[in-house]
Amino acid sequence: MLPPGSVYAVLGGLAAAENVFPPIPADTIIGVGAFLCHYGQLAPQAVFGVVWISNVAGAVSVYTAGRTVGRQFFTGRVGRRLLNPARLERLEALYRRHGTWGIFLSRFLPGVRAVVPPFAGVARVPVMRAVLPMALASGLWYGAITLAVVTFAGSIEEVVAFVDRSNQVALVVVAALVIAAFVALLRRRAR
Repeated sequence: MLPPGSVYAVLGGLAAAENVFPPIPADTIIGVGAFLCHYGQLAPQAVFGVVWISNVAGAVSVYTAGRTVGRQFFTGRVGRRLLNPARLERLEALYRRHGTWGIFLSRFLPGVRAVVPPFAGVARVPVMRAVLPMALASGLWYGAITLAVVTFAGSIEEVVAFVDRSNQVALVVVAALVIAAFVALLRRRAR
């Protein structure tokens, strides 16, 4: 087996990279890392800590990039074609109104979790309103996956199936919350 330090470095690097290249699934990475704890080479707390901190650091990095250069890009010639000024204004309004909850919920959804932080930066969401929900949601999600895999998974196939089911459940829960919020908003507007 590889030296534990190398395994931790790979887990952390992949978890951070998910924020730049969304097809890299950090939830599967932490599941595999937690599974490797069964062999006594890795510590579950260290796997969780490395993946969580690396993933949040990656999210903060793309948030910062969005905040520093994103607006310039989207006001430029190419950027306006991708996101015209009216849509950029609408995005900013959505983040001002629902940013914290949107950021929090997005961290439970693979693929989506990588898109939200840079646009939060472009929309100039204040640092604490962006970073705290990212860190909290990611900690809850990766902690739950680590605990479940270390406790219940007996094979790598079970890990993959568990992570897949978890993602599906998270998608349904987040969709239900979004629909409930939308219905509440429509009712409030109707009054």
